[in-house]
Amino acid sequence: MPVKPIPDGYTTVAPYLFVDDAKAAIEFYKRVFGATSGSMIETPDGRVADAELKIGDTVVRICDNLPIFDAKAPSELGGTTVEIFLWVEDVDAIVRGAQTAGATIQQEPTDQFWGDRLGRFKDPFGHHWLVATRIEDLSPAEIEERARAMFSSSASSDVARTNSAQQSWSP
Repeated sequence: MPVKPIPDGYTTVAPYLFVDDAKAAIEFYKRVFGATSGSMIETPDGRVADAELKIGDTVVRICDNLPIFDAKAPSELGGTTVEIFLWVEDVDAIVRGAQTAGATIQQEPTDQFWGDRLGRFKDPFGHHWLVATRIEDLSPAEIEERARAMFSSSASSDVARTNSAQQSWSP
């Protein structure tokens, strides 16, 4: 039987997270997302060289910030260049659970014009998460109409604020 190029149980794209304390991060993701542990390879000093977690239907890989890798943990970089998007059953419960577990809320869950309820947080390891629950099924035309309405009202508000600021400022 030929080897499958993409093993069963894996998706074609999955994040690989670099952190300062992989074992603590694994516990955080288990608590907040209900992640389940898979394999783990440890270095002789007990750090995690590679571990797999399953969050929903996706295997997420994680490791400690080790000098053998070019990629670095957000704490070492002073930030991150990506946000991880995750569909969940109850965005409000996940955001509250993340906050209780030590995450910093960046955006409280709010209803979005495209039909999702979305929240954002930064986990204790520096990774940014967008979590969402679909609350309305909309057609592309409905989303476009709502976007147009939102952006036109935002633009009007921005122009009004700019005009007001210009009128109150004098050299």
